[in-house]
Amino acid sequence: MKVSVDPDLCEANAKCFIAAPEIFQPDDDGWAQVILEHLPEELHAKAVRAARLCPRLAIKVEEE
Repeated sequence: MKVSVDPDLCEANAKCFIAAPEIFQPDDDGWAQVILEHLPEELHAKAVRAARLCPRLAIKVEEE
């Protein structure tokens, strides 16, 4: 699994940081950044949940 954040859509709502802190953290300006791009199986559900919680649908979770 691979996860990414579209910086043009992100509004820094922080929902992803709360849902999956192992995957997302704020950058210096508060925008979401992915800290674990290639996900192990055990984090797949957290990534999908974070993507669903994003009000702007800025998070993409894809099969590699």
